Amino acid sequence: MSNTTDVTVLNSLIKTTLDSMKGYEEAAKDAESTQFATMFADFARDRSAVAMKLQAQVRTLGGEPEMDSSLLAAAHRSFMDLKQAITGKDDKAIIEEVERGEDVIKAKYEAAMQEADLSPATLAAVKDGFASVKEGHDKMSALKHSIG
Repeated sequence: MSNTTDVTVLNSLIKTTLDSMKGYEEAAKDAESTQFATMFADFARDRSAVAMKLQAQVRTLGGEPEMDSSLLAAAHRSFMDLKQAITGKDDKAIIEEVERGEDVIKAKYEAAMQEADLSPATLAAVKDGFASVKEGHDKMSALKHSIG
């Protein structure tokens, strides 16, 4: 059980979780429906809380936690901005993009939970974060299919 492996896995998840949080913040700003804007803002807060818990675990392990999202996410958000400008920022397009992002974050958490070298405490932190991620993923998937 290597603290280095734990810190690396956690920091990767932190970055992805912060990416997700920022994506939800953007979706909340762009949503036409107050109901969707409120829901996206709630998910952004949930993701922020998940990231903070993972950051705390990194500190417990003696590591330096990631504090910002990835450059890839910035590029993805720019792409979303472009796509939304073209599609008129309608809620259906926003929900489809959010749901696509949810597929990415869910897959990252699932891969992290398969990491054989994680300490029990780190695995528990990842599983706690996954519970929030799975809930968000499932809600976005259901929402996408309900408006499809």
